[in-house]
Amino acid sequence: MGALGEWDQRLFTRVAGARVPGADPALRRLSHAANHGRLWLGTAAGISLVGGHTARRAALRGLGSLALASFTVNTLVKWSARRPRPLLEGVPSIRHLTRQPHTTSFPSGHSASAAAFATAVALESSRYGAVVAPVAAAVAFSRVYVGVHYPGDVLAGVAIGAGAAALTCRWWPPRAAVPERERPPAQAPALPLGKGLVVFVNSRAGAGAPAAPLPPAERLRVLLPEAELIERGPGDDFAELLGAAADRAAEVRGALGVCGGDGSVNAAARAAAERGLALAVFPGGTLNHFALDVGVPDFEDTSVAVAGGEAVAVDIGVARSGAGQDMPFLNTFSIGLYPELVRLREQLEQRWGKWPAAAVALVRVLNTAGPIELDINGRPRRLWLLFAGNGRYVPEGFAPSFRPRLDDGLLDLRLVDGDHRLARTRVVASALLGTLRHSRVYSAERVPWVELDGITGADTIAYDGEVHPGAAGLRLEKERRALVVYRPARPGNELRQEARRVAATARYRRRVRGRRLPADGGPSA
Repeated sequence: MGALGEWDQRLFTRVAGARVPGADPALRRLSHAANHGRLWLGTAAGISLVGGHTARRAALRGLGSLALASFTVNTLVKWSARRPRPLLEGVPSIRHLTRQPHTTSFPSGHSASAAAFATAVALESSRYGAVVAPVAAAVAFSRVYVGVHYPGDVLAGVAIGAGAAALTCRWWPPRAAVPERERPPAQAPALPLGKGLVVFVNSRAGAGAPAAPLPPAERLRVLLPEAELIERGPGDDFAELLGAAADRAAEVRGALGVCGGDGSVNAAARAAAERGLALAVFPGGTLNHFALDVGVPDFEDTSVAVAGGEAVAVDIGVARSGAGQDMPFLNTFSIGLYPELVRLREQLEQRWGKWPAAAVALVRVLNTAGPIELDINGRPRRLWLLFAGNGRYVPEGFAPSFRPRLDDGLLDLRLVDGDHRLARTRVVASALLGTLRHSRVYSAERVPWVELDGITGADTIAYDGEVHPGAAGLRLEKERRALVVYRPARPGNELRQEARRVAATARYRRRVRGRRLPADGGPSA
């Protein structure tokens, strides 16, 4: 190592001889708390509970980055470097850990995990990143202070951790905190306290969503006390209740609201567009793709927009069959592997739960499914998958994450070719390596419409996460700015919007603190 090794040793000696008042027990405990990632697991759980969707994304990215950094350090780098640990002769005994590590010194795994978690959190949320970063820096410094690593080990660990967090963006790009802010506003009625808003609440949606202190209907009553709620209970007819809510909203010349997942939002959007009503979306599902892309990740955001009459106009995608049936979609439409995946997942999820069922279904579909045949704008094709997004999705890969805007008038068309040998394996490998855009079995383009004829081998289609019977021919196109959706939209009013959002959140939290919840988390009697 030469001069670098000598510099590392001198710097370690200086830190060992330093005296930071009150730091000896604190840094020793902090270093111990970070063993096996326990500190970061607890931090991830904490910010997930107190924060909203952005906090949960930050926690998930943080844990994924931590796992990648830990794997890199402990299975690749440490065993190739084999640098001995520093001697503890110059380190005061009060700083010594109870149990000294037995692995090699270079690089510092604790520092890599700390940097990976903090960098990943900051990529999703600068606010949470500012909270986590000082703790991560203290963990990294503590490894030198307690005498188990040289400074060079720590710097290398920090570089690996930050690199691991940055690498996750290749597969899962960070979502913009406030999408589409440049969009011009659309006309929508201002409904202070929700007066004139009729909300259809699908209480059966969101089985996999994080639990909230209050049920969705209770949250809405706190935030918009004068809104009318129509709740769907067990055995209630979905279409009948949604139609009644839409008719009531049209009768009072107000607006239609919906609380549920993407399937519920799709149906409510159709009802609102048919009646010329603005739509208020309260994300109550597991993924809530549309609400997130519009820019209303939480109930409070929608409540603020409803009260102020702030909205934007978005496109609706439509699949028109030869029989004259229109199938509108707000998010995605697909033929091939994905509809089969959803169908099989729905069969398994009662027994396994949603996410385990999805994993099992994916393996089965990749092993057993066959390609479909169809004509695309008159050209014969054989495909494993045809995907069409309502608007351009980011990134340009097999697993698109979000849409910067929803009124571009384009369909995001992506195809996986079924003629190439080992096409499925090559697509999965390219997706994992982040090279899908260069794969010969994958293609993507943006089009205003597309004709699909002679479809064979596809008994089902899927749009907005729901599976429906297939059709022999379809035309996919856009209805430009056909739906008005409430969302804080004007950059000049951001401070006022944030103040109103904070006030709405405070009312909600006061209500939660004032209630005594039973053990099952439901409303008290």
